[in-house]
Amino acid sequence: MTATETKTPESSGRLRALSSRQGAAGDKVFSGAALAAGAIILVVLVAVAVFLVVQAMPALLAPQGQIANGKGFWPYIFPLVVGTVIAAAIALLIATPISIGVALFISHYAPRRLAQILGYIIDLLAAIPSVIFGAWGISFLAPALVPGYTWLSSVLGWIPIFAGPPSATGKTLLTASIVLAVMVIPIITSVCREIFLQTPKLHEEAALALGATRWEMIRMAVLPFARPGIISAVMLGLGRALGETMAVALVLSSGPLIASLIQSGNQTIAAEIALNFPEASGLSLNTLIAAGLVLFVVTLAVNILARWVISRHKEFSGAN
Repeated sequence: MTATETKTPESSGRLRALSSRQGAAGDKVFSGAALAAGAIILVVLVAVAVFLVVQAMPALLAPQGQIANGKGFWPYIFPLVVGTVIAAAIALLIATPISIGVALFISHYAPRRLAQILGYIIDLLAAIPSVIFGAWGISFLAPALVPGYTWLSSVLGWIPIFAGPPSATGKTLLTASIVLAVMVIPIITSVCREIFLQTPKLHEEAALALGATRWEMIRMAVLPFARPGIISAVMLGLGRALGETMAVALVLSSGPLIASLIQSGNQTIAAEIALNFPEASGLSLNTLIAAGLVLFVVTLAVNILARWVISRHKEFSGAN
């Protein structure tokens, strides 16, 4: 008889027990590795926060007259926060509908081959370095927008955001916002496309079987299911827009906070840090790090708000 033929129930039980112990050991190793990876992320986040707080304290506690040419830290940082938020908000206002439309076209309207080509192009755009977008913005987009700014100033100049005189170079906060929109469109589009493709086919087919048009099916089945994913994609784009540095530094002519979007002026926190950090020392360096701390807090608050909004909409999408 062979060894296989002479197996007893006891030997089979020992083999199963050995296999079970090996599987349990593998589960413990994987669980420990996953826990360590999560802990590393938390440790890094806490370390960054502690570094920013420690380095920012001299600027936060310094007398008002010793910071930013006598203005004080909070009068110095407030215009930067406003400029950062305005630039990111305009970028999302432009990018979100375009991104959702492109993602819907790729996922539900375009032929398969065309959808694959467009998907590759979108992914390629997401990989372009920000300095390339900045160079494109300063060499092509800004000069091309100057006639449009002149027209806006002459026709809608009574609105504060379009008040003149417009910038002769086109390096304005509105130009920087458009560049940011172009940068975040691939990110939002890629995430939305994947979310749209995950919509249960039974939901789509049921809507179509009831006589719904393709747009009605998308409105009733796809968009409600994808709502948390869309919010996540927009928040991911917002994080990119809030922290973008080189593109804004190249395209924007920095200056004091003004209401007009087509004049030279305004500034963002990230661009301010990038332009002044190489020459900074002493208290001025602490001031820039404190500005980074403010940006860190703003970004953290935005992400917490996004998670809260997503949790409120989960019941409408079927997400777990």
